[in-house]
Order: sequence, then structure tokens, then C-alpha cells
Amino acid sequence: MVMMTPSFKRPVTHPAHKRPKVNLKICMVIFGMLCGLHAMAVRGLAQDQVLLGAATGLTSLEGRESLRAANLAVEELNARGGIRISGRPLKIRLISIDLKDDRAPLHVADVLARLEQFLRSQKIHGLVVGPFRSEVLLPAMDIFNKYKVPLLETIAMTPAMEAKALADSRYRFVFRTGLNTKYLVDVLINTMSFLNRRLGYTRVYIINQDVAWARSTASLMIKLYFNRKGWQVVGSEHLAYGTTDFSAALKRAASQGAQVIVPIFDMPHSGELAQQWKKMQIPAMLCGFISPMAGPGAWKTFDGQIAGALNVIFELGNVPSDRYPQAAEFYQAYAARYGSPIESGHGPAPAYESVYVLAAAIEAAGSLDPEKIVTALKSTDRLGVMGRLRFHPSQQAFYGKDPSQAAVACLIQWTRDGRRRIVYPPAIAEGEIELPTEIP
Repeated sequence: MVMMTPSFKRPVTHPAHKRPKVNLKICMVIFGMLCGLHAMAVRGLAQDQVLLGAATGLTSLEGRESLRAANLAVEELNARGGIRISGRPLKIRLISIDLKDDRAPLHVADVLARLEQFLRSQKIHGLVVGPFRSEVLLPAMDIFNKYKVPLLETIAMTPAMEAKALADSRYRFVFRTGLNTKYLVDVLINTMSFLNRRLGYTRVYIINQDVAWARSTASLMIKLYFNRKGWQVVGSEHLAYGTTDFSAALKRAASQGAQVIVPIFDMPHSGELAQQWKKMQIPAMLCGFISPMAGPGAWKTFDGQIAGALNVIFELGNVPSDRYPQAAEFYQAYAARYGSPIESGHGPAPAYESVYVLAAAIEAAGSLDPEKIVTALKSTDRLGVMGRLRFHPSQQAFYGKDPSQAAVACLIQWTRDGRRRIVYPPAIAEGEIELPTEIP
């Protein structure tokens, strides 16, 4: 057998002085044209839709339900044709990212990196919901400025956000539609004032989660009300995330003769506090915010042992109202869309409203230019599911006692048959606060 040796064609080479010359100017022109075509394609895509982002801690109850509420608003708007810019209808697309800032331990740097990567990889025209923790929101304000993305925050509650927005125009991109700690304190103060007038209560014990918003709420209540109105704060405790045994704190409250216990918690484990309060028969009213005790499912979760407990619902719409139809309509639409009612007391209603507010601002601006959107946001005046939504110069939504004038937070009391009855503010109250023994 004869083995054939493969033959290879020797490549043609040119002497250095005879090599073809590359015209750099022509290459640069072609490269520029390609870049221009790419940019035009990207702009064309951007003009075919409005891209909104939802960035928060999505393993939390508040985060999950806020995303659902935002999605509901997007679906409703798209069913009506989307957002119109200069007469052209654009569909809205909502994308989300789990910032994982609702978990412990909280690593702020990691959360900020996650947020920045999200904004860098997507051409977001506006953000809703926003960071879960105040510890994240404050440094994240620089990121929103860097990428020029308007944010309508709904969960993190620190009033320091407003101070930064007022003091420095770089933070003009951050607005908040949800409740802040100052407004939460107002609701609790009015409740404490009622208990003082009606029952003569003057002794309070505060048990709060050891995170910024809860510490701030406790501190402001002591400073602005209890110390000024003759109340005795017989004890105050900060408990770590993940605490499940509250019995020692409840015993201390009872031993100090507390007439009211103010719990301030958003962690899922905090429902144990309510159960232990009932089981231990602590002779003090429970009045504050326990996230797992806000929704209708709490009655079954706690085996019907929370009659008489008072819980703040941070935004109207997270609970329906017989006296404000828009809140009930949103609540029912959410339940119909997802097959279960809203369980969280904070986040969903302002998330839903935020989408509508952003859509209106974009239409008013007639542009997706973030500077024009921000200018339009400042003129927001919408009668929505939480009440009338307008922004303070600090870019925080106004909250008050009458939904025809401002957004509204409310206080509910659990009845003996498992209903949540709104007892504050008077404009939408369905009854008065009752002692547990008087609950119908």
C-alpha cells in the first residue's frame, strides 16, 4: 500500500514593503456606522415599551405581595393600551430582582452591588417598591442618582431619606409613596392618646425589632409623646431578627405593670409574640405592628387567639374599607387576580399606586427622559386606593386622617369572630376601640 503524503499549499506572503495597506479612516467610518445602527436599534426597542423595575427583598411577605400589586397595575394599564407618549401607546414591561435585603445577616455592600448590576444591565425607565431595609435605601440613593433612575419607594421607612432629598438635589430621583416612621408614630400616638383618655392608661412597655425603622419608631414615640404626656415607659427592648421566644420580655412587661405593650416587628417569626401574649394571659393591651398579624390569614394562624389585639395597617388598600370604595376595589381585584387576599400591612397598596403615578408622570412629561419624569412626579395629585396622593417637597407622600385629602394609614382591631375592624382614623372608622373583654 502506498501512503500518500498530504500536500499543503504554502500561504502567500508579501514582503513588508508590498503588503496591502489598511485604510484606517474607512475602518473608523464603518465602525461608527455600525455603532450608530446599533444605537438606533436600541432606541427603537426602548420606544416600543416602557421598562419598569421592581427591586426589593422578595422572600419577605411585603416584598412578594408588593411585586404582585405592581404587576396587577401593569396588567390593568396595558389592557387600556399602556402609556401614551406624544399620542403613541407604549406597553409596559415589569422586571424584578430579589435584592435579598430582607434577610439576616444584612450585608449592605452585597445588596448595593446586586442593585447596581441590575441597573447597569437593564435600561430601566423607573423603579417601584425599592430596598426593603432603610440601611440599604440611604446609600442606594447615590446609585439612583448615578444611573438617573426615578424610584418610588414603598417599604423602607427612614425619614433620613427625606432629609437627604431636601438637602441635596442629587437625590431628586427618590420619592416614597409608602408610610415613613414619622407617620407611623402619628398613628400610634393617636391610639395611645385615645387609650389614655378612655381608660386612663399611662404605663407602656415597648418591644421592637433591632432594625433601623423599628428603633426609630420606638425612639420617636418616647421622645414626641410618652415623655411629654405623662406616660411612664416601664421598659423598652430591642430584639434580634429571628427571635421566636418573647416570653421573657412579656413577663418583664407584666412585672412592671404595663397597661399597653407596643410591639414593632416586620419579621415573620414575630407572630409568636401575639400567641405567647394570649397564652400567658398578659394583662396589657397589645397595640403596634406585627407583620404576620396584619392580614386575614392571621386569625387561622393564631387559632383565633388574637381577639382584641390592635395592629397598624400602614396603608389603606392593604385592608378594605366600607367607607372608601377605592380601597375595597383594589383589595378585591388583587384577591381575584391571585386567588388569595393581601396579607401584608405594608407595601402592596403603594406599590400598585406607584405604577400608576409613574405612568401618569411619563405621560405628563411626554418623554422617557428621567429629568422630565422627576419634574412631573413632583406635581402628582392622584386620588387612589390609599387616598389622595401628593408629594411633600421632601418627596415623601403626605399621610393624614382623611382619604379625600391625603394617603391614609389605619388601625384595625381583631373582633371575636375573626374580622378586622378599622377603628382609626375617624373618617373611615367602622367602630371604636374596645377592651378585649368588650369585643363583640
